[in-house]
Amino acid sequence: MERRDEAEFARLLRAAIAGDEKAYGEFLQHAAFLVRAFARRKIMQGGIDPEDVVQETLLAIHLKRHTWRQDAPVLPWLLAIAKYKLIDAFRHRGRRVEIEIGEIAGTFAGPISETASNREIGHALATLAPGQRLVVAAISVDGRSISETAKWLGMSETAVRVAFHRGIAAITQQFGRKQNGYK
Repeated sequence: MERRDEAEFARLLRAAIAGDEKAYGEFLQHAAFLVRAFARRKIMQGGIDPEDVVQETLLAIHLKRHTWRQDAPVLPWLLAIAKYKLIDAFRHRGRRVEIEIGEIAGTFAGPISETASNREIGHALATLAPGQRLVVAAISVDGRSISETAKWLGMSETAVRVAFHRGIAAITQQFGRKQNGYK
């Protein structure tokens, strides 16, 4: 049903409110068509199914059809309901974006061999001062806790935390420089 059929659309809804089930079924079919087109235009990324918006809108129309003022146009009323149901769907989804893994599978790097990984870790640790190197290796490589590392190296836990933080920051800075082409 097109916009020029507003009068027919209003007639169907008036008849539906008066109890005409056939008119109500026809109205809902046309409403579903309009809301589906609206939802598809507004939903650019995955994560929200336009059919969910259609169903939620039709349910709201069913529950709130008595709120339509019979002297007012139907389409703005209907699209306002659809708009709020679409907003609810986006709000329910939150800020996460859902992407099919098949769409991006080719962008993942292949597995790194354990020897290459060990060489990279050794290279990163070699850039650190000896004290930081021991702390970072004990915590990140050996899996020791802060307190275990402190006892093992005869340091305070605070000193271990500071050395670990500074060591990781130095590795991150060094790694970032190499990734960006700087030496």
